[in-house]
Amino acid sequence: MATQFIVHDKRDTVGVVVVEDVQPGMELEGWIMETDETIRVTALDAVPLGHKVALRDIAEGDTVLKYGADIGRAVKPIRKGGHAHIHNMKTKRW
Repeated sequence: MATQFIVHDKRDTVGVVVVEDVQPGMELEGWIMETDETIRVTALDAVPLGHKVALRDIAEGDTVLKYGADIGRAVKPIRKGGHAHIHNMKTKRW
């Protein structure tokens, strides 16, 4: 199976989709760059190229980590395999 998402840091809660046409029900393979591990997640939603997929359940109010950095907080629960984007997460700046 080819890599469909990448994760930079083992602590990340989302991975970045690097292929087109991710559809619900697809089993996705991801690569954790920090540790050179492979992980799998089943997509719950369509996730566009360059968008994020949740690697674990993320509760409302939780910090979202990408590339080892805090990129915002969940404003709605995001289930493992769900599309994480502006509809369910926001920056902490405002």
